[in-house]
Amino acid sequence: MIMRRLVVGLAGTVAVIAIVIPGIQVWLTDFGKLPDPPANTLRVASYNVHYIRAGEEDGPWSLADWEARKTSLDAAVKATGADLIAFQEMESFTRGSDGSLNLARDYLSRENPDYALAATGDWREFPSTQPIFFRPDVLELRDEGWFFFSDTPDRIYSPTFNGSWPAFASWAEFAPLGGGAPFRVVNVHFDSRSGTNRRLSAELVAERLEPVISAGTPVILLGDLNTFGPTRPMRVLQDVGLRFPGVPGATFHMDLGLHMLPAIDRVAVTEGIAIEGGPHVLQDSFAGDWGSDHHPLIADLLMSAD
Repeated sequence: MIMRRLVVGLAGTVAVIAIVIPGIQVWLTDFGKLPDPPANTLRVASYNVHYIRAGEEDGPWSLADWEARKTSLDAAVKATGADLIAFQEMESFTRGSDGSLNLARDYLSRENPDYALAATGDWREFPSTQPIFFRPDVLELRDEGWFFFSDTPDRIYSPTFNGSWPAFASWAEFAPLGGGAPFRVVNVHFDSRSGTNRRLSAELVAERLEPVISAGTPVILLGDLNTFGPTRPMRVLQDVGLRFPGVPGATFHMDLGLHMLPAIDRVAVTEGIAIEGGPHVLQDSFAGDWGSDHHPLIADLLMSAD
């Protein structure tokens, strides 16, 4: 009798899973094709491209894996049609590496010469793993910087609040070449494991942005927040004036095209910036492969006049 009940219970569980998982997949899939941007808008994108284990020849995220996926990663970048792309996890590391190697950044820069790079530089002075690519025929770079999610945010590579590996925000200020108000782009990647780190990181971002926003500079926040909204980190950022539009599908897909979780990659804007299109999640694979375990997130923004 007990065994029969176990079998019946297991069969019921399997049946529920067989129904629920496909339903979640459909619910979190953005079936819309990426449209052309509305006239006079700025297309921005956020893309977590996953780090490269440059000290490993084979296996997940190894050098061999990088060689296999880099063409699809480049195709995804090109498919966004973005004027500005904020990247996360653009890192190539080996044990004891000094930060001078960045395979993905250098490859994408070579393959996409229409982009210039902001928020990156000599690794000893500027962390290079969250660059912002932009079209210099559309935008003029005015300033750039960084701060770490740490009790000592202005000390480069300082560990996070709980002593975990370093995490940070990169930022850049631009002026539209066709006229319009200068604006700031902030590129973030919050901790995937620690809710406390995520909250404290959001509080630090809000603290750094409050005077920028109060001074009247429009702000675009892009990145991997590793949280579903509306959670406390997002509420903290909303309290200083950032608006988070809903995202229509999953942005993290486990490197399998599986859409089991709501979006963790986000875009937010302040007053002076209107969202005219999107957000869109580009959930296609390219060249028969996934470029990363995340999809690009895209939005079309209408910037304020001077």
